[in-house]
Amino acid sequence: MSDYEFILSLRIRHPRMDPSVITEELSIDPQHTWKAGDRRLDAAGDAIEGSYRESYWMARLMEHPQLSSEQQSLEGRLMQTLAQLQRSQPFLERISAEQGVAELHVSLYAREEFTLPLSADSLAQLGRLRLAITLDIHPHSPRDN
Repeated sequence: MSDYEFILSLRIRHPRMDPSVITEELSIDPQHTWKAGDRRLDAAGDAIEGSYRESYWMARLMEHPQLSSEQQSLEGRLMQTLAQLQRSQPFLERISAEQGVAELHVSLYAREEFTLPLSADSLAQLGRLRLAITLDIHPHSPRDN
């Protein structure tokens, strides 16, 4: 089996919450945010037709993709992240109770087949924190770009 690279981010969607509240509660600086009702913007920051239907907040939890190894696995990094987010469990439960969604977004990059084991403990911790997980799988390395 081949090695793979991975990167984690945290994404939150909520019907109306101000993204500044999310930043304050999590003490994590986001890369992208918008608030429900605000005018939509294109990638250049120019206003386009319509407004956002929900609030959005996204923060990268790693600066660069990491190569999996015996010392650095996705599950090991996932468990570290979940331990850090444990202090925010009441807030994450609130997001879920208010019809919002908090998810760990995992981008995976590999050239060949690989196995991605996730233990019952890590999956149970995701559930306790009311976190969904999304796997975004790419058949190449981000370094190829």
